[in-house]
Amino acid sequence: MTMGALHEGHASLVREARALAGPEGQVVVTVFVNPLQFGAGEDLDRYPRTLEADLDIAGSAGADHVLAPSVDEVYPGGAPEVRISAGPMGERLEGASRPGHFDGMLTVVGKMFHLVRPDLALFGQKDAQQLALVRRMVRDLAFGIEIVSVPTARESDGLARSSRNRYLSEDERRSALALSRALYAGQDAAARGEDPAAVRAAARRVLDEAAHAAPPVVLDYLALVDPADFTEVADTLPATGEAVLAVAARVGATRLIDNLPLAPASGPAPSPASGARP
Repeated sequence: MTMGALHEGHASLVREARALAGPEGQVVVTVFVNPLQFGAGEDLDRYPRTLEADLDIAGSAGADHVLAPSVDEVYPGGAPEVRISAGPMGERLEGASRPGHFDGMLTVVGKMFHLVRPDLALFGQKDAQQLALVRRMVRDLAFGIEIVSVPTARESDGLARSSRNRYLSEDERRSALALSRALYAGQDAAARGEDPAAVRAAARRVLDEAAHAAPPVVLDYLALVDPADFTEVADTLPATGEAVLAVAARVGATRLIDNLPLAPASGPAPSPASGARP
């Protein structure tokens, strides 16, 4: 399920879906820029719409079908009065910064699930809070769908792939690398067995320096959370490594998010499989 403007990160999801579906299965990609996910002053009108290129990328990666409905087809009576509530988890981090965003996301994902009726649905780890909420919705509302997470796809210098990266100037893109550098610094601290405060501090040092770059990185949040419900990790990192370090910041006019799962304290943290670590 995508909002279009497909890139290599989306293609990796489609390839994984193709592998899981096998030769007899069908892979469906949805492309829909959902107005319910955008708040006042956000970039709904500016969000890139590149359907022809999306069709090429999806097809080349192994999709059998692309469902790209219009707003009138998805919401024939206008904005729906009945929506899915994201609950308390939907009010944390991204939900605090973008009120109502996750209600809109879950509403359209739920509707697409009813239309497509998949056995499996794949979501990227890059939108970790979205992934957690979809999993909770599927469990709580008994959708009977298996949710599969796919690691974040990264550029060779560590920048998480995103449709919004195309908004960045060359200088802004260089500054944006601080997000992934900060996350890797925190991940390394966790792998050394340091406590949550030290993990946050390691990441924060990178972001504090980036705040004085030209152009600056303007931090929205840096948080160390439990991936099940996105509550803050307090005093001790779980021995299983079940924690996520998440960041959101603006570079110029572009808001970017990124996150990394934390590894147990057993040596240097591994690089993501889908992108080289800088």
